[in-house]
Formats: sequence, C-alpha cells, structure tokens
Amino acid sequence: MTEQIGVTGLATMGANLARNFARHGYQVVLHNRTKARTDQLVAAHGDEGDFVPTTTIQEFVGALRRPRRILIMVQAGPATDAVIDEVAPLLDPDDVLMDGGNARYTDTIRRTKALALARLHFVGMGVSGGEEGALNGPSIMPGGSDEAYAIVGPMLESIAAVYDGTPCCTHVGTDGAGHFVKMVHNGIEYADMQLIAEAYDLLRHRLGLSPAELSDVFAGWNEGDLDSYLIEITAEVLRHTTTNGTPFVDVVLDEAEQKGTGRWTVQSALDLGVPVSGIAEAVFARALSGHAEQRIPAQKVLRGPAVERDAAEDRDAYGEAVRQALYASKVVAYAQGFDQIAAGAVEHGWDIDRAALATIWRAGCIIRARFLDRIRQAFTDDPDLPTLLVHDYFRDAVTAAQDGWRRVAADAARYGIPAPGFASALAYYDGLRAERLPAALIQALRDRFGSHTYRRVDREGAFHTLWSEDRSEVSAG
Repeated sequence: MTEQIGVTGLATMGANLARNFARHGYQVVLHNRTKARTDQLVAAHGDEGDFVPTTTIQEFVGALRRPRRILIMVQAGPATDAVIDEVAPLLDPDDVLMDGGNARYTDTIRRTKALALARLHFVGMGVSGGEEGALNGPSIMPGGSDEAYAIVGPMLESIAAVYDGTPCCTHVGTDGAGHFVKMVHNGIEYADMQLIAEAYDLLRHRLGLSPAELSDVFAGWNEGDLDSYLIEITAEVLRHTTTNGTPFVDVVLDEAEQKGTGRWTVQSALDLGVPVSGIAEAVFARALSGHAEQRIPAQKVLRGPAVERDAAEDRDAYGEAVRQALYASKVVAYAQGFDQIAAGAVEHGWDIDRAALATIWRAGCIIRARFLDRIRQAFTDDPDLPTLLVHDYFRDAVTAAQDGWRRVAADAARYGIPAPGFASALAYYDGLRAERLPAALIQALRDRFGSHTYRRVDREGAFHTLWSEDRSEVSAG
C-alpha cells in the first residue's frame, strides 16, 4: 500500500512540504484549522499527487494508518502545543508526531518527555530552505529516538535536497537535538547576512560603487571560495530595480527584522559559555537598526569622520581586501556555530556528528556554501577538532586573508563605517591566538574586590591574596 503522511497546518511551508511528499509518491492526508486552505491546495495542486483532504482533526487522524506519521506545521509556541494537545489523545502507541516549525529546542525536549508517557514518538525537525526548499528539497535536521527515525527517516530523506548523491537529511540526535542544530544554523545565517551587508556598505561608501556595480562584484565572488546561496541572491537583489529604475535596495527601509532564532542562539551560547561574538553582533546590529527613536535624534547630533573615496587605481585592491575580510569573518562565524553545537551536545548528551551536519547543509538550506565541503572534510579528518580555525585548510585560508581583513577593519573604524561583524570576528581570532590574554588582570581584580580566588601559572591549586590584611597569599583549596 502507498505510504502515508499527514500534514496539519497548510500555510506556505506546510503546503509546500505536503506537495513535496505527494510528488515523491506518498499519500498525503491534509488538515488545516480553516478548511479554505485545504480546499485551495487541492484545487491548485491536486494533480501533483495523492491528496486526501479532511475537515476535522478526528477525520484527519482516522484517515491515517498505523503507525501514523503526522507533520505539524503551525506557528511555534502555544499554537504547536494546542495542536499536540488536540491530536495526541487520538493517537495510538508508536505513532509519530513531527514538529517542522522553528520551535525552541527546550520546548521540544519538554514535548518529547510528555508524549513519551503516552508511548508516542516526537520528532523535532529543523527544516531549512524557505518555501522554495520546502517544495523542491530542503535540508532537514530531525531529532528524536532511533525508533522514531526508523519510521519517518526514509520518508524525510526522500524529499530532502540531494548533494553529490547524498540526501541532505540526517538523524541529528535525541529529543531537542534537531531544533537545537536548526537554531544554531539560523544564528550562523544571521552572522553571514550581517557580514555580507558590511561588505556591501564598505564598498559602496569607500569606492562609490552603485548597486548594479556591486551586483557584479558579488556575482564575481560567487565564482570563487565565497560561492554560496546568500552571495548569489545578494547579487540578484542588488541588480533589482523598481519600476522607475531606482535600485531596489535604496527603497527598502533600513530596519532588519528578526523572528527570534538568532536571539535564542546567543542566549543558549551564554548559558553554555561559548563565545559566538559574530552571531551576537549580527543580532545586536538588527536590534540597533530597529531603534529609529534613537537613531534619528543621534543622526542629527553625533558627528564622525568624513568618508574618503579610494583612488580609482586602488579599487581592485580594496575590493580584494573586503573579499578577504568577508571570507575570514565567515570562517569565524561558522567555527563559532560548530563550537556551540559541540558544547550543546555535551550539555544535553546528544551524539551529534558535526561532519554530518556540514554534509546536509551543502544543499537545500539558506547557509549552503562551497566551503561547507571543506568543513565536512575537516570534521571527518578529526571528529574532535577543537575549532575549525586550527584545521590546516582554514588556518592557511585565514592567514592568507589577514592583511585585507585587518585593513578593512581598521578602515571601517577610521571612516566611521559600522562593521561590528568584521571587527568582532578579528578580535575573536586575535584572542584565540594570543599567547597571553588580559584576563589575568580581570581575575586578579575579581580576587581583589570579591575574594573570588585565582590560579597561578607556576603551581597547582587555587589561591587568594589577603588584600585587606598583609597581602600575603593563602591557598584556597
């Protein structure tokens, strides 16, 4: 008999995933809170496969054979809980509920535990690629039990994007692992877009290039090491004009919105003690862009240096410096993201294969890029690699980019062009490679005002200086 999948929640992402399943030969049982969406999908795309429209949740569940496979595609948060609460009592042991929204991974852990009491499987499934990916092949990051993946994994792999013959879908780990990894993926996406925007801003202000000319620059970069989906669509957006010929980018309000996954990534990193400065700066840059009530008054009174245009003969050299800064900073952002994934895996007991993640991110997802194959190879060579930056390829690539990277970061500060992504990435790199950090002074100060103790470089143990007495040193255990 034809395998079945049930999809409830038929907005754009849910509808496109339902169509994707149908195109791959599955019978897709449809449900939506408002029947009009179901009718609209069947009317417009009913010839793409075997769709079974239903009206009530009882009819929806009743149309599925056991073990039931149900994909929930509704707004993350309370709406997802409401659907689970409505569906779960109608299910039987070993049925599988999947959440394909951008859920907070801690909610997925909670839901997994609760549904396990009823012997139901729950799969928190990260999906990347937007509406186009959902229809034609996304990158899929499912988390859940081995038993659950055995039931739904082959179906998910069949609809995923494919790169070099490999489906862009892997079993990430138990309970919230899939949504955790998707969260960090989105955090990397934030950093990537911020760095691209900074490169655009620097080239436009320092070289005076038009959006159309910048489109050519980014298109050229997309032929080399920076080859990626985001660079590709940057060139596309910069070339686009309005009906009167105005560059499209010039009519878009300069306030970048966010839905929350970037903030969650930074909050999680703080809890884990992992420095993801590139992602954090990208989140804060979006937040700053949205504070018009502060920016408008500041624009009237805060003064900065005049921006000088580089001589025409130096344009190629400056453009290359910006390219180097962009590439090196992207490497740092990805390195920080993979560090956070490793820390999260340790904290929650997930067995996450970082090489497998790089593999499934090579196609279908928003951060797909040529150098993900380099990342896959790096973690294949050494699964316990402490950071991507010490792998031979990335060490050499970032070293080769240093001159341009430093020039661009200094140039941005000199001319008052905000480039927090480039600056923070460079500061992280320099902090990582420094033989000795000023953290020694910070810890000494902590001992001075709060008796927080310190460790020494020349002997084992913790110590405290009796600052308010004779300033002698005592062992603190």
